Amino acid sequence: MTNKKIAKAFAQLGDLMELHQENPFKIKTYQSAYITLRKLDEPLAEMSLAQLAELKGVGKSTAEKIQELLNTGTMPALQKYKDITPPGVVEMLQLSGFGPKKIYQIWKDLEITSLGELWYACNENRLIELKGFGLKSQLEIKKQIEYLQKARNKKLYADVETAALELLQTMQEMLPAARIEITGAIRRLNPTIERLEYLIANEDGIQQLFDSQLLVLEKQVENTYLVFTENDEQPITIYTCTAAEFGSKQFRYTASKGFMDFFISKNQGVDFKNISEEKDLFAKANFPYVSPELREDIHQDFDKLSKLQLIENQDIKGVIHTHTNYSDGIHSLTEMATHAKGLGYGYIAISDHSQTAFYANGLKPERVLAQWAEIEKLQATMGDFRIFKSIESDINYDGSLDYQEDILKGFDLVIASVHAHLKMDEEKANARLIKAIENPYTTILGHPTGRLLLAREGYPIDHKKIIDACAANKVAIELNANPWRLDLDWTWIPYALDKGVWISINPDAHAKDGIKDIHYGVLAARKGGLTKENCLNALSAADFEAFCRK
Repeated sequence: MTNKKIAKAFAQLGDLMELHQENPFKIKTYQSAYITLRKLDEPLAEMSLAQLAELKGVGKSTAEKIQELLNTGTMPALQKYKDITPPGVVEMLQLSGFGPKKIYQIWKDLEITSLGELWYACNENRLIELKGFGLKSQLEIKKQIEYLQKARNKKLYADVETAALELLQTMQEMLPAARIEITGAIRRLNPTIERLEYLIANEDGIQQLFDSQLLVLEKQVENTYLVFTENDEQPITIYTCTAAEFGSKQFRYTASKGFMDFFISKNQGVDFKNISEEKDLFAKANFPYVSPELREDIHQDFDKLSKLQLIENQDIKGVIHTHTNYSDGIHSLTEMATHAKGLGYGYIAISDHSQTAFYANGLKPERVLAQWAEIEKLQATMGDFRIFKSIESDINYDGSLDYQEDILKGFDLVIASVHAHLKMDEEKANARLIKAIENPYTTILGHPTGRLLLAREGYPIDHKKIIDACAANKVAIELNANPWRLDLDWTWIPYALDKGVWISINPDAHAKDGIKDIHYGVLAARKGGLTKENCLNALSAADFEAFCRK
């Protein structure tokens, strides 16, 4: 164990003790030890206990802890504080410029326990409400978290989509004679991605990709190359094949294991080797072509899948679930509405946070009335573009909505969502959601599980019971399009469609730029087999209004 590693252990011990508001004298002792040890040239491993104790700012107690680390690789005192601190809070201490006292505020005041939750809170402008924080510090935290998240094994699809397409274009330019396509999980539009995957046919000259330092070769096993990009070490797999077998290989590398096993079981004895085009492989199997995003374990009804005209970005007519600076959004009502209109949408639903969401500057009744008045005034200037009065109402712990009836009935639509008291067992979560769904003013159930991909598991729910309740009460379900959420999970869309439940693809935008997240919601919806006929905000403004009134 190097001096720097030992020094970092004491720095972490000091930070964790400060986080837990321990004795300031002891904290300072360990912080001083860190400063001394990290600058020391002589290896600590070569020193005796007496020599360690004589070092400036160390002393006998700290010297003993150094020896514990050297002999066992652990320090009981440090482990003690790790055991009582959520791992995500420990990770937060990596954020430069935000010491234990500020992390304590985030942890205790906002009940945030992971970097993913913290990023999302920054995106919703929740940190600027805390004492000692501001917009600048919030942006810096968000920037640092994004850097840390990129170092993880998995990434959100939204974080790799552009890079994957750019790399594809670059490789095609460098190898003009080769046929190159994206394959694997990213071709299936999976919400999270472990590595980029490409299939290359006629790969003569593939060595150019490595010689040019575009890619760094880590390992080659026959026709499979494990590589990464030099700048960010993005893991990539490249498969190579002949042009004659491209279709066969593309089908193989694209399909999930469950889908592939099912497909093969239905076509025993059929030889699918050496087929140059995927569509010819489906024809040989006497199956209509199935879109790549549908080649998942849960999909097995080929006849039904082949007839689906999956929803596309241009099918979305309105922007539902947006926040303004009335609550925790960045931009004004006018800016959000004008931007949505400029993007070609026909309507927008302004859905700021309700009064219980104090952390998000939720709207008290008098501020709701003020916003309604502003919407009416703005509507008069927007022509055919419609602005709907909405609210993202917190679902209280007892399942009630966040306003009295005299306020609720004034909204065009209500999105009911859980934001607080997330630690529930399935029975409590089901009861809480179903009571909200049964409220006659609930129009849409927002992000049903409260999950944050790669950051926080959602609270447990019985999806069938929740979807059944929505069907019985004619409540739509949100597919929250923020790439950190994508909640309702796409795997439950088929069941919702079978029950006749509308799916609403909502960006949950807290700024103008957030509206673009509809794109990621559409991709997730396609994986679940959603068509525009079953998508709530693929309706025209008039039809959407009729649904809300009904």
